[in-house]
Amino acid sequence: FAGVVYSYDQEGVHRDARGWEQCISVPLLQPEAGQLLQHWDSLLQQFSLEEAWLPHRYEEQQHNCFTFALAFINRVRQGRGGAALSRAEFTERFVLPRAREAAGYLRLQQLLEHSDIHIVPLAEQQQQQ
Repeated sequence: FAGVVYSYDQEGVHRDARGWEQCISVPLLQPEAGQLLQHWDSLLQQFSLEEAWLPHRYEEQQHNCFTFALAFINRVRQGRGGAALSRAEFTERFVLPRAREAAGYLRLQQLLEHSDIHIVPLAEQQQQQ
C-alpha cells in the first residue's frame, strides 16, 4: 500500500510516509465505500488537529495511539449511522484476525529459514527486478 500513516504519541500526532513497512494493515472499509475513501484523508487530517490529540494529553495506558485510531474509526462509523466499537470489540473483530494471520506467516518464514529449502524466484518475478 502507498499512503501516509497517522500515529499519536507523547509528541503529538505524526504523519509518516515511511517507517511503517512492517506494520499490519487492518482493512476497515468495504470496496463499495469509495465515496468515503475519497473523504477519508480530509476527515483524518481534521480529526488529527483536534485538541484531544495535543502532546500533553497523551497518556501511555489510556490515551494513546490505539485510542487515537479507535476514536477516529468510531467518528467515521457514527457519521455513517453505525454504532461505536469498544476497545475489546475492535480488537476482537479487526486486530486479532490480522495479527493471527501475520503470526502464521512469520512462523512459516521461520520454518523455511531453518530448513534445507531454497526458494527460487519465478521467471516473471526475475523480469520485474
